[in-house]
Amino acid sequence: MIPEDPVMLLSYINLKLRDYYSSYEQLCEDMDIDGKTIGEKLASINYHYDREKNQFV
Repeated sequence: MIPEDPVMLLSYINLKLRDYYSSYEQLCEDMDIDGKTIGEKLASINYHYDREKNQFV
């Protein structure tokens, strides 16, 4: 279960990316989550995935 609140979601996803996954795509596949929906939710608070940094910034 992932957080619904966008700010908590940001923290959760970036922690997972930092500690467990080498890419956002890998995280989404492994956790069976819709990357587009998560991306849209984080975009609503002006955060977007940066492949080079492997985090939402």
